[in-house]
Amino acid sequence: MIGFIARYFSSLWELITSPFRIIWRGIARIFPPRDCTVMDTQDGEVHTYQQSSFWRFTKFCAIVTMSIWAAWSTYVYVYHRPLLQKRTQQLEQSRTQHHRQMSDLKTYLKKYNDLTKELNLTDYKILNANKLSDQEKENLLNTKSKIVGELDFLQTRIVKMMDDENYTPEFDKMAELSVVVELVRNENDILKQQHQEIILQSTEIADADKQIVDAVSKMTNENISNLRDNLKKINSSLTKLGLNETKLTEQANNYSNQFIGGKYIPIALNKNANEKYKKIAADIEKWHGLNRLTQILPMGAPVEHKVITSPYGSRQDPFTKTPKQHKGIDFAGKIGTELYAVAPGRVVSAGERSGYGTTVEIDHGLGFTTLYAHLSKIMVSRGDWVRPGTVIGLGGSSGRSTGPHLHYEIRYKGTPFNPINFVKE
Repeated sequence: MIGFIARYFSSLWELITSPFRIIWRGIARIFPPRDCTVMDTQDGEVHTYQQSSFWRFTKFCAIVTMSIWAAWSTYVYVYHRPLLQKRTQQLEQSRTQHHRQMSDLKTYLKKYNDLTKELNLTDYKILNANKLSDQEKENLLNTKSKIVGELDFLQTRIVKMMDDENYTPEFDKMAELSVVVELVRNENDILKQQHQEIILQSTEIADADKQIVDAVSKMTNENISNLRDNLKKINSSLTKLGLNETKLTEQANNYSNQFIGGKYIPIALNKNANEKYKKIAADIEKWHGLNRLTQILPMGAPVEHKVITSPYGSRQDPFTKTPKQHKGIDFAGKIGTELYAVAPGRVVSAGERSGYGTTVEIDHGLGFTTLYAHLSKIMVSRGDWVRPGTVIGLGGSSGRSTGPHLHYEIRYKGTPFNPINFVKE
């Protein structure tokens, strides 16, 4: 034996470890060393490193271990989950059973105490029955027998409850009813307290409501008065056009564009609502309409320095020297003077027009448009939306003109009218 070892192995340790080395050589053949190449995209360099047999074998073992663990975990989860749910259900049923048994026990205990008190009271009456009639004595004895019978019944039930594993509560409805009665009693106390709080809050709300109504009414009245003052200077012009405040505010609330927003939605009140709320709702709607109206109507001057050289109406034509209707007003200005939009609107025309030269026309809504004529340059395009103060063009002397100026018109449904009240400060 020693000769065999000495012949094939240099030491005893080599003999002991030889099986492991044989196994490792097999593993090394299955997982030989492998060179890996990685390119560094930032520096453009290529790095090469070697994965050893031990590293590849270790990684393989880790992957196999994780796969086995994942498969086992999945199996355990899929197989044992229904069992766990069943056990959970059984535990919940046991808890419910226990709760009902405790409810029965409490009910029995209370009944036992009541019967004991009643029995003691009956015994006392029997002991002091000298002055009672025979009939009353017999009634007392019958009552005592009934109480004793009920006590025996309670004893039987309690013993059955304690000894029988499959005991089904018989007084659960009674216990539940007792709980409901107690809850109702507690809720009743809470409701009484809440009722008192509601009465107090109602008083406070009524006071706050009065203050709010007064404040809102005052605010809307003041705002309506201020807005009416702003529109007062154009009232005569609007009347000549067949318009009035009610009609215009209604149209303004129903009008919408990207600058003033969508249509106004009135406050919806019940037909039986208090008249003060209906009045506030009507005032708010009127205030909203008047506020929109001051934004929509083309009020203001289209030039920074307002010098009117020719008013609206009949005048001598500068070319023919004959009387002719002047459909707008002329503002003095130099070539290149900036001309402004006076209200939000959309450009509906921008180009040459016979007699007017280079013109821009803006639609402001509600049937009102403004026309700028004799321009030297147009700064907007047809379809553009403009805000108040937007430069729409530069003053000039194009078309049928004797010198640099701005011919400015305001039209209602395509018909020019005297714009002087609209351009006044």
